[in-house]
Amino acid sequence: MINAAREVFEELGFRDARISDIAKRAGTSYGVFYHYFDSKESVLDELFTSVTGDMYNASQARSKSDGDVVDKIRASNRQYLVVAARNAQLIAMIEELAYRDPQFRELKLRIREPFLLRNEAGIRRLQEQGLADPNLDAAMAASMLGGMIEHFTLLWFFHGVPYDEELAVETLTRLWAQAIGMRLDESGRLVQGAR
Repeated sequence: MINAAREVFEELGFRDARISDIAKRAGTSYGVFYHYFDSKESVLDELFTSVTGDMYNASQARSKSDGDVVDKIRASNRQYLVVAARNAQLIAMIEELAYRDPQFRELKLRIREPFLLRNEAGIRRLQEQGLADPNLDAAMAASMLGGMIEHFTLLWFFHGVPYDEELAVETLTRLWAQAIGMRLDESGRLVQGAR
């Protein structure tokens, strides 16, 4: 049912999609739909919750070693761009709905929260290690940097503004690192002993 709802919402948009469209796409009936969901809004909430979990898990920098912290930022940015591209229509949908409807505004903020908390914790760790500016408010920095990436991915993947993927990853990585007070050399590596 969730996959059918996603297809219908992406094709028709949330406002024009009907429960009958979702049930038909799922090869089921109204009754089965209402067995699992109370409304079109509840299936959208479930869909976004599922997509958010996938995006959160996929965008975590995976490293088998204690490698360079900048490499971890780079890997996380690269992975986030992949999942943002895959989910661009849904992300744009929630953005649009959030402007008009307090229920969806709350959903957007709930979706955003785990990403911000993870980034805030990462910034705090870097501050404790002496790698990031200790005078930055980690929560505020996480929110601002997250907003930068959210807006950038909408421009690229939804509005169709063309960007080079490698340049985008490297630029996002440099902006993230430098915004929190890290110094990078010309090749994008952390300058040791410097913040």
